[in-house]
Amino acid sequence: MNLFADLLATTGAGKKPTPATAMQTGPRIQKGRRGVEIKSAREIAIMRQASRIVATVLREITELAAPGMTTADLDRHAEKRIRSMGATPSFKGYHGFPASICASINNEVVHGIPSTKRVIRDGDLLKVDTGAYFEGYHGDSCVTLCVGAASEQSRQLSRVAQESLMQGLARIKAGNTLLDIAGAVQDHVEAHGFSVVEDYTGHGVGRNLHEEPSVFNFRTRDLPNLTLRAGMTLAVEPILNAGGKGCRTLADRWTVVTSDGSLSAQWEHTIVVTSDGCEILTDRDF
Repeated sequence: MNLFADLLATTGAGKKPTPATAMQTGPRIQKGRRGVEIKSAREIAIMRQASRIVATVLREITELAAPGMTTADLDRHAEKRIRSMGATPSFKGYHGFPASICASINNEVVHGIPSTKRVIRDGDLLKVDTGAYFEGYHGDSCVTLCVGAASEQSRQLSRVAQESLMQGLARIKAGNTLLDIAGAVQDHVEAHGFSVVEDYTGHGVGRNLHEEPSVFNFRTRDLPNLTLRAGMTLAVEPILNAGGKGCRTLADRWTVVTSDGSLSAQWEHTIVVTSDGCEILTDRDF
């Protein structure tokens, strides 16, 4: 999950808190932190546990999601399981977000709000993004699920999004740069005729859900091209559209959809940079 500056503005960040945000019970939002943190072995060990909780929940949701369920059903399951493992949902209450997962369907790009009225249908392309806050540290990850008889385009878009994530992760090691990650992602996506969403990026993660740096998925000179160092913990999350890269935010001030109505897919892992690669902390293969 990555809340970009324009989205924070629409949700009232920096303004006097509303009763809903003032009453939040989730992790405290820390503002004004600067610089990229290098995590200690102890901190990485805790993040490994937080990320394992996230991976467990997403693995369960992958098996659970089916036509006829609602996105609220998945949200209830995620919150119950996160809490049962001794953690707190990272998203719930974060800048006023009302749920423990983001559930975004078909042309919804990010930040879809779970609802009892949103029924999952056969053929839907469902993105589920969640985080867990455990002993002071966060894990964050997202999967895209092709529900039932999804179209070939849906399956290809999800596959390419996941492949682009792994292409980006393959470029991570101490001494490489964020542009190395971005170039690998962009090249893979565009080789398959899809678009990289540029309005939202990955991010640092640790004591805060969102930390520096912005982990972009496209070549740019507008964001700092950081050199990677061992001990950095990052959430890498390519977001792809089947059509153009343009997005817009709906009236609920959270749900982002594609401007042209095309499908969108997202995959995300929390990782730690090592001297010769990276460790995927939210790996679901365990």
